[in-house]
Amino acid sequence: MRLIKRTTLEVYAARHPKAASALRGWARLTLAGDWTSLVETRRTFPHADQVRVRSGRSVTIFNLCGNDFRLITAIHYDRRKVFVLNFLPHSEYSRNQWKDRL
Repeated sequence: MRLIKRTTLEVYAARHPKAASALRGWARLTLAGDWTSLVETRRTFPHADQVRVRSGRSVTIFNLCGNDFRLITAIHYDRRKVFVLNFLPHSEYSRNQWKDRL
């Protein structure tokens, strides 16, 4: 898969040092992935979930650091691209305000 924007992950890692290793691992596995559906994504990341946001689009959520953080992405399987949209601590993610911004 192609990862769009990897530099955004570096910003998140700097902001949340506890998650830096998990973000690097996620990026490595994602770049090696060859997914065509959520089912295939879940073979690599069993806890990945699709969520519909206010715009009507679906995003894929990854749990990182033992469920402490959520990485929000848009996966375009037909183009083999994963767009990094947001990275939130679980407490902020659970407020669901992020859904209104996407």
